[in-house]
This record gives sequence, C-alpha cells and structure tokens, in this order.
Amino acid sequence: MSQLKSFKKSIMNKAELIAKIADDAGITKTQANATVDSFIEAVTKTLKSGNKVTLVGFGTFSVTKRAARNGRNPQTGAVIKIKAKKVAKFKAGKELSSKI
Repeated sequence: MSQLKSFKKSIMNKAELIAKIADDAGITKTQANATVDSFIEAVTKTLKSGNKVTLVGFGTFSVTKRAARNGRNPQTGAVIKIKAKKVAKFKAGKELSSKI
C-alpha cells in the first residue's frame, strides 16, 4: 500500500503544472492556465491535421494508425473486434531522455 501512495504522489496533474509554470515564470496562475490551454490546443490542431509537433531537445508528438485487431471481453472471454483508429504518440528527444 505504501508503494501505491508513493506512486500517486509522483503524478503531476494540470493544476500542479500550472502552479509550477506560474511560479517559475513569475506570472499569474490564470496566465499560466491560458498558456497551457493554448499549447494543448495548438498540438491537438496540428496532430488532427496530420502533422507533427517537434520541440528540439524535448520530443515529438505525432499520430500513428493502429490496425484493427481482435480482443477479448474480460468478463465473458468472447472474442471482439477492435476497430482501427488513429492514436497520438510522443517520442522523447535525446536531451529529455538523458535527463531522466
């Protein structure tokens, strides 16, 4: 149980990210929230149009196609068909990878 508690503490949510950005940049939380929302919207629109977003040193956001496949209903064990779909993907850059 202590492992679960320590795991939960290691997750940063949006509000904590906004507070950290506001503190580091010396801006209000409202301004930091607008910045984060703008970033998310820009990345979403770019990915939706089929393009990539590359932040040198941080990583690349892209879209890949996941093929249709068979899965199993965990309650009944019955085989179900899972449709093909597009999924967002993030690949960490070298600089980020080396810092982790």
